[in-house]
Amino acid sequence: MSFTPSTNMDPLTPLAFLNHSAWVYPEKTAVVHGHRRINYRELHQRSHRLAQGLRSIGVEPGDRVAILCWNIPPMLEAHYGVPFLQAMLVAINTRLSAEEILYILEHSGSKVLIVDTELAQILAPIEGRLPKDLKIVTIVDDQLESPPASPFKQETLDYEELLAAASEEPVPIKIEDETLPLSINYTSGTTGRPKGVMYTHRGAALNAFGTPIYCGINRSSIYLWTLPMFHCNGWLFPYSVTLVSATHICLRKFVPEKVFDLVGQEGVTHF
Repeated sequence: MSFTPSTNMDPLTPLAFLNHSAWVYPEKTAVVHGHRRINYRELHQRSHRLAQGLRSIGVEPGDRVAILCWNIPPMLEAHYGVPFLQAMLVAINTRLSAEEILYILEHSGSKVLIVDTELAQILAPIEGRLPKDLKIVTIVDDQLESPPASPFKQETLDYEELLAAASEEPVPIKIEDETLPLSINYTSGTTGRPKGVMYTHRGAALNAFGTPIYCGINRSSIYLWTLPMFHCNGWLFPYSVTLVSATHICLRKFVPEKVFDLVGQEGVTHF
């Protein structure tokens, strides 16, 4: 009797991590944001709804979707929802000026901008100079006591309404080339204009595989988001924490007192 082992040659992608965690641990807490708790089943559903919502407004494979947002659930959902469509996520530094943000939107050719209404105030003075066909989706963080309204005069879409109106059908993962980028991350531009760094599906997956080993993250870990998700030190944690079905603790802004409170309240193990 002979036996020929089969070889799995599926392209590497971190998108499979969310599908796996939602399948194996659907009721486990995936994300904590204030009083809000999101389990892996819900995170999976919301990320796929985001993909379907973006598809409904014209996002196609190869398109770029920019996001200007704090470390809150929509930022995490975008790390999956955008590349589910084979589009590329452009996470923008929240500390940049309006002119720098405008440059990145134009340089990346972003088709959609997802933006927190607080950060949207930065762009209000230059709204008339934003790319003509740019679609804007605004996030109102319901964990704020008084979230600011959208400052834009042009028509915008509400993030939660976009998800609510979207199909519940999961988007199949169709990554045929693992060397294609799932995101474009811009440098700080200390020696000139910010440079777009392409982060591939394979690179993101391999980084995510190594991080739990190096940092000791496992299914019982509680990870506090002190690193900005747009920063190079934070690029891989949306994927590595999800890979091991650990829990993400959102932190809208780095406030030392808040960090210490969350460490005690949520039993944080890593940050």
